[in-house]
Amino acid sequence: MSLNIQDRLQDDMKQAMRSREKERLSVIRSVKAALQNESIKAGSSLSEDEVLTVLNREMKQRKESLYEFEQADRKDLCDKMAFEMEVLADYLPSQLTDEELQAIVDETIEETGAESKAQMGKVMGAIMPKVKGRADGNQVKELVQKSLS
Repeated sequence: MSLNIQDRLQDDMKQAMRSREKERLSVIRSVKAALQNESIKAGSSLSEDEVLTVLNREMKQRKESLYEFEQADRKDLCDKMAFEMEVLADYLPSQLTDEELQAIVDETIEETGAESKAQMGKVMGAIMPKVKGRADGNQVKELVQKSLS
C-alpha cells in the first residue's frame, strides 16, 4: 500500500530529524505548516487533491522567489530556493512532457470545439483539471494560445 503525501511528509520529517538534515527538515516543516493552515481553514482534513493544490502553491511561491533572487543576483538565496524546490518535487506527481501536454491541449481543443483565442477561457477551464499538479499553468496557457492562433 502506498503512503499518502501527508504520511510521507511525516515519515520524511522523522528521517530528516534522525539524520540531522536541517535544511530538508525546515522545508518539510514549512510544507506541513502550510497543509495544517489549509486544513484549519477548510475545517476538515484535506483530500489528496487539496494537498496537491497546497504543494503546487508552495512550489509556485518558490519559483517566483527564485526568479526574484536571480534578478537581485543573490546566489546564496537562489541555491536555497533551488534546494527547497528539489525537496518539494519529491512529493509532486511527475511532470508531463511537452509532447504529452501538447496532446492533451489538442484533444481538449477538439472536445470543446474552440477555434479562436476568444474561446481560450473555455479551453483552459477544461484542461486544468486534467493536468492538475503535473504541468505549469503558464506553460499550458502558452501551448493553448499557440494552438488557437
